[in-house]
Amino acid sequence: MRQYILKRLLMMPITLIGITFLVFFLTRMVPGGPVERMLQEQAIGALSGDKAVGQVNSRLGNADMERLEELFNLQEPLWKAYLQWLGVLPQAVEIAKAEFDDDGLAVITIASASGNAVALEVTREGDTPQYLAPEWMAEEGWQVKLESPQERAARLAKRQRIKDEKQIEKLARTPACRRWRAVASRQSFQGVLQGNLGLSYKYNEPVMRMMMDRLPVSLYFGLLGALITYVVSVPLGVFKALWHRSWFDSVSSILIFMGYAVPGFALGAVMLVYLGARLEWFPLYGLVSPGFEWMPFKDQLQDLFMHTVLPLTCYVVSTFAVTTMMMKNNLMEHLAADYVRTAVAKGVSFRRAVWKHAFRNSFIPIVSTFGSVICTVVGGSILIERVFDIQGFGMLSFQALMDKDYSLIMGTLLLTSVLIIIGNLLSDMLVALVDPRVRFD
Repeated sequence: MRQYILKRLLMMPITLIGITFLVFFLTRMVPGGPVERMLQEQAIGALSGDKAVGQVNSRLGNADMERLEELFNLQEPLWKAYLQWLGVLPQAVEIAKAEFDDDGLAVITIASASGNAVALEVTREGDTPQYLAPEWMAEEGWQVKLESPQERAARLAKRQRIKDEKQIEKLARTPACRRWRAVASRQSFQGVLQGNLGLSYKYNEPVMRMMMDRLPVSLYFGLLGALITYVVSVPLGVFKALWHRSWFDSVSSILIFMGYAVPGFALGAVMLVYLGARLEWFPLYGLVSPGFEWMPFKDQLQDLFMHTVLPLTCYVVSTFAVTTMMMKNNLMEHLAADYVRTAVAKGVSFRRAVWKHAFRNSFIPIVSTFGSVICTVVGGSILIERVFDIQGFGMLSFQALMDKDYSLIMGTLLLTSVLIIIGNLLSDMLVALVDPRVRFD
């Protein structure tokens, strides 16, 4: 068992690297990223004649676009940007720029982490920058490089999707690109390995903090839903198998399949209209009411319970039916097996044969689905959260995809992948505990 767990743990980083690189590649290849969205908004604002939008977008010049590219490493090659996101390669965390004047001098203002500041005078000899830097610049990882007009034009052409070499040469002679530029940047390792998932493009907040704020909501519904599903569905499946074709089995099957036939989000919308809006039995949105933190503890529990009933019902309605019928069918199959009939024929009571032999073997497929339950616990249900306006982890993942928020997409994917892999490992371990035939030696 130890060797198996160790091998699985060693495989986890390789699996995560494969998953994250694939999604990283796809997100960068799909058009409509942060820069494209800003350019599109700028074009729409200019065409619509909206003064307010036009004033905002008029400030989005080439310098703003470059800062956005540098924030998400969009100007770097795909492989390098991915390694920087992992924290394997250093990336520029602070950048200062200045163009050379007619006398061939560029002055860059640099501020250190300790509060020191310097006006760095840079000259050039061909493609090499010449400057006299204080010692703290090297200690903090500052580097200075030069950008030629051709390099600036190529970067601008890539942003505007210009591939014609003649047009790129014309861009190099325009006022926006015709001067050489000195660029000072502070290099540092700030990636996943250092516990930094970057900033959200849409909300300009740390991705880790946004996920930690939303994750408890999905964990609350996911864990509570999984607990109710297993506590109720497993005994119900056992009783249905023992009382097969009885009135209890028929009535419960009708109710179970009625619930399974209705999608959770559709059931939520119906309950929200009739039980929330018309009868006013339950709140219409959110997880808690405004002013929840100032309520007495008893009122807080009641308010949380009233907000939980409807979404939790939608969470468990589908998994409830699947788990119940899986337990019933598995148990019926094992009750008809030869080893159960042999045990009863040798004098073992029927109750002992059911609980000591048939039930344990029937429970193995239920345990093997534990990994998928972890996925539901973490991701939640996007549609259900949207119907009830619950700001959980599922809605955060959905909003990240809709906004093409690269950092947030990668952060939510990484956390979900880690927990799913851990859930699958726990499933295998539980199967080994339940099924004595399984050995991982």
